[in-house]
This record gives sequence, C-alpha cells and structure tokens, in this order.
Amino acid sequence: MRFNQIFRLSRPLQLLLAALTYLVGASIPAYLGRQFNQTSFWLGLAAVLFAQLTMNLLAEAFRPHNEPLIEDETPKQKEALRNNLLYVSYASLAVSVAMIFMLFINDRLVTLSFFFLLLSLILVILYAVPPFRLLDHGFGELALAANIAYVIPSIAFLLQMNETHRLLVIITVPLTSLALVYFLILNFPSFSSDLKYQRATLLRRLTWEVAVPLHHSLIIFAYAFFAAAPLFGFSTSLTSRAFLTLPFALFQIYQLTSIARGNPPNWRMLTFTAFSVFTLTVYFLTVTFWIE
Repeated sequence: MRFNQIFRLSRPLQLLLAALTYLVGASIPAYLGRQFNQTSFWLGLAAVLFAQLTMNLLAEAFRPHNEPLIEDETPKQKEALRNNLLYVSYASLAVSVAMIFMLFINDRLVTLSFFFLLLSLILVILYAVPPFRLLDHGFGELALAANIAYVIPSIAFLLQMNETHRLLVIITVPLTSLALVYFLILNFPSFSSDLKYQRATLLRRLTWEVAVPLHHSLIIFAYAFFAAAPLFGFSTSLTSRAFLTLPFALFQIYQLTSIARGNPPNWRMLTFTAFSVFTLTVYFLTVTFWIE
C-alpha cells in the first residue's frame, strides 16, 4: 500500500511530460544533421527523470502539516509516509547526480549542458524545499513549466549538439507557454480545496479575473510564436504540425470562458484537453524532426 501511495504522489503524468519534452529536445539535433549519441541520450534522460521525481516527492514531503498527504490518514501514518518520501527523494537525487557524473567521465558534458543540468537541480530545490519553496508562494507552476518545457529539452539538445541553436528557442518558448497553461488549468478544479488549506497557487495569486485572460493570451502567444518560424529563417513546414492541436486549444479557450461566465464546469474534460494540447504538440513536433 505504501508503494502505491508513493507512486501516486510521484506525479507520474509529470514524469511522462518530462520524458516527452526530453525526446523533442533530443530530436532537434537529428533534424540539424547531427549524429545521434545513445550514451548521452539515455544518461541524460535518466538524470532529468530522477531530478523531476525528486522535485515531485520533495514537494509532497515538505507539504504544510495542516494538509493531508492521503485521505483519512492518522498522524503516525502521515509521519511514516513523509519519511519514506524523503528517503526515496534523496535516493532519486543521488541517482540523478550519478548520471551527471557518468556523463562527465564519458566526456559528454560541455559548459552549457552542465549549466542546464545544474539549473534543473536548482529548480528542484527552489520549487519544493523550504525556505524557498516556490510552491507555497504562487510560483510553483512557473517553475514546473520552465523545468519541463524549457530546461529539460535544452538539456537533451545540448547533450547531442554541444552548442545552442536558435531552433531550440523556436520550440521551447511556445512549449513553455503551453506547459504553463496546463499547470494553470490544474488550479481551477482544486480551487475550493486550495482556499480551504490556504495553498498559494498561481490561480489564487492571480485571481480568476486575471487568470482566465492570461490563459487565453498564453495559448495565442504559443501558436503565434510557432507561426513566426520564418522570421528565424526556418520554413513554416517545420512547425506546421503543431497547428494540428489548434482546434483543441480553441476548444479549451471556449471551455474556460464558458465556466468563467457561470456555466457548469466539466473539470475532467478541461484538464484532459489542456493535457492533450501540450502532449500532442510535443509529439507532432518530435515526429516532424525525425521525418523532415
């Protein structure tokens, strides 16, 4: 039972998102003509996934004491689970650092890739661990979006390419915008419980009046950025598949607008739509880089 609890609190969907964005980052060098290096790919993937797992588990381990970790828990159960989360997170962090060290001894680290790996570990601490704990100051969603949609694909790219490229910016900036949209959407269904436990989510910091138009603006910005690929010297065909998710994104805008106007919410549909928009966009871009 304890394993099931730790697995659920590890937020497996976020680990899936991290794996997907890592894959798209590793796919860009293949499009640019670089030979694919499997050692860098697998060691880097393990490093970022264990770092993300550490972030997720530490966020739960340092959750305020007035919030339950699981339903109907006793104080003894809560303390035992909290300790187990800490032990697993420390082990996960150690594995991530070990993977980075293996990249180093295999001569797969350059200054930029090391900087982004270090940045990912710093975000882990800032996101989850007091006294920083961005999660408790309304900036947790920003840290998550930045790590999953910008830092992780950048790590994958740099481990293959060993240098930066403007194409990485074209992909990661709009993906970070869509990732932030997804994490913001997750705040809406939990808004009442967030009020109950005084959680400082991004939605509570912004308020509904600001969050709804911001949500719409972030979606518009992401697709406008994809459309601007020719301004960076790339063909529109490179990002055209990302627009296959545009109808779902517009439907997402319609759903949230409808809820904001007082119509009955379908939170499951809204969160599924937001998840689908982000993951399918990442998938279509990854496919493009391997077949173009």
